[in-house]
Amino acid sequence: MSIPTRTLSDGFEIPALGFGTYPLVGEAGYRAIRSALEAGYRLVDSAVNYENEGIVGKAVRDFLAESGTPRDHVTVQSKLPGRHHEQARALASIEESVARMGVERIDVMMIHWPNPITGKYLGAWRALVEARDKGLVRSIGVSNFTPALLEEIIADSGVAPVVNQVEMHPWFNQEALREAHDRLGIVTEAWSPLGKRQAPFDEAIVTAAAAAHGVTPAQVVLRWHVQHGSVPLPKSATPERQRANLDVLGFTLADAEMTAIDSMTRADGRLFAGDPDTHEEM
Repeated sequence: MSIPTRTLSDGFEIPALGFGTYPLVGEAGYRAIRSALEAGYRLVDSAVNYENEGIVGKAVRDFLAESGTPRDHVTVQSKLPGRHHEQARALASIEESVARMGVERIDVMMIHWPNPITGKYLGAWRALVEARDKGLVRSIGVSNFTPALLEEIIADSGVAPVVNQVEMHPWFNQEALREAHDRLGIVTEAWSPLGKRQAPFDEAIVTAAAAAHGVTPAQVVLRWHVQHGSVPLPKSATPERQRANLDVLGFTLADAEMTAIDSMTRADGRLFAGDPDTHEEM
């Protein structure tokens, strides 16, 4: 299955749909990540705080060796934790992430959370720029940043993130943030793209679209992401569900269906996805 790509502002490309790995750990996590790669996923997302960079790296390395897939056909992402935001500590943390993954570089490295209470995100961003310039990472981005914080790190460094990974789903469609991303040339990545504590699979708008296209409600939601230009990162350890989540490229939602799903957003929408998987205070 060939996955379309999104072109980043630095000229590199990432797949239009990826695989989330939180909370996959240990041997079971390795098997789930290998299964996802074998199903066709070519973007794998990790983080220091997920405590699975080692098995993500091993799964990717083993898959590449056994399948003959070129290294540049798989995008590996990770994230810098808030406790490592001092510039020197951040650079060392990125070096550790590269070593744990056992890869020559991390394709997309992000600040996991701005941790505004400590105010050290500017140093963390400078460290990512330095890591990119040293060749430790290919592209650099952020996660859970607001428009104001994006503007601040760009003004400080002269470098814009290529991605901002944020919570996004039909109950919290991030319209204003996505507009800021478009203005700044930033690609939106979506964590909890299907929701976490409660998914919108029983909503009439979603079930009607699923029936009209002969697909599942989850596939409708993921297709909604793809058509908005966001990069969803669904998580599943089940091979069948992994394949279904990836199989969203053979149909197109009508404009009216997209507008109807957009209309589901609500002021308390964030409650449906739970807390960010960031442990930002750590």
